[in-house]
Amino acid sequence: MMIARRADTRARADFATWKMIAKLNGASGLPPAAQEFLASYKTRLTDMTEHEATEATIREMYKAYYAEMGGGGAPPEVKPVKAEPVTDNVTAFRKLPPKPKAAQSGTTVPRKLPVALIFAALCVVYVGIRLYLQ
Repeated sequence: MMIARRADTRARADFATWKMIAKLNGASGLPPAAQEFLASYKTRLTDMTEHEATEATIREMYKAYYAEMGGGGAPPEVKPVKAEPVTDNVTAFRKLPPKPKAAQSGTTVPRKLPVALIFAALCVVYVGIRLYLQ
């Protein structure tokens, strides 16, 4: 039963990850097995609801993982810990708008010295020390 639970957990986690990657247009970078599972999920979506297609794909992945992990025979039925339907909350990346600079009256921001001025000052100090030591 321990193998069955690990296989089910792995199948659910992998499917959620692959589905998110596919929504972010990164499915081409997935392994071939993952692409096959996602393709079967997409074909199931035409016949079933999203929740039913998700569960059917996870069951298919669970069977493959159970056999891969050394489970013998038919995999036992594992009841998911969370019986609620899976909801997606994945959104595509988007660039945030630039923040407007707040003009605060009465406050002064100290100006930074330019890099060239600092470099020139260091050169003068270096030359002064060299001349002093000679």
